[in-house]
Amino acid sequence: MHAVPVLLPLRMQRVTSDPRSVIRRCLTVSSRKARLSTGNSGWSVVDLILIPSFAFPISAIEKRKPLGQGARRAGWIGCNILLDAIPQDARIPVIAGGTPLAPGEARQKYARIRPLAKLKVEQRGWTLDVLNAVRSLRRSEFALGEVYRLEERLARLHPAHKHVRDKIRQQLQVLRDLGIVDFLGRGEYKLKQ
Repeated sequence: MHAVPVLLPLRMQRVTSDPRSVIRRCLTVSSRKARLSTGNSGWSVVDLILIPSFAFPISAIEKRKPLGQGARRAGWIGCNILLDAIPQDARIPVIAGGTPLAPGEARQKYARIRPLAKLKVEQRGWTLDVLNAVRSLRRSEFALGEVYRLEERLARLHPAHKHVRDKIRQQLQVLRDLGIVDFLGRGEYKLKQ
């Protein structure tokens, strides 16, 4: 059996040559990622994840090099969607290992991150990037100092911003207000499950 990862955007027929268009579409279109497998019985969906449109930070769009002069579409510029730049919270499993998840479980996971849709696009990118940084710590309880150690990484994602530590604190407050993290006091936080 051979597994093939495939990104299947809803309502998007093709990837445009303009990465800015892709960014606009990712901000307005829900997407899903499927892993398809072939076997004796043909194709089957093994894994399917839902990624809501509001969960795509700009940092998840990677511009590719233009196609070379010898290519049929010379100069065409595509892009990659970097799934690891999308927080795990926003990658909602619908089918895992060939087994559909209970609809209530998928709806619950979606409802948990749905408040992110209320944020303006400009703020949402920072919020998602900070959430992704927190998730990279790989534990539910964490200290502000641990997130500060990821300051350089966040600064690379947002080079125009000069006050990254202030922005980290602000986004942790946003995540708290959205019900995604709890503030425990004295610079200590906990991700809600």
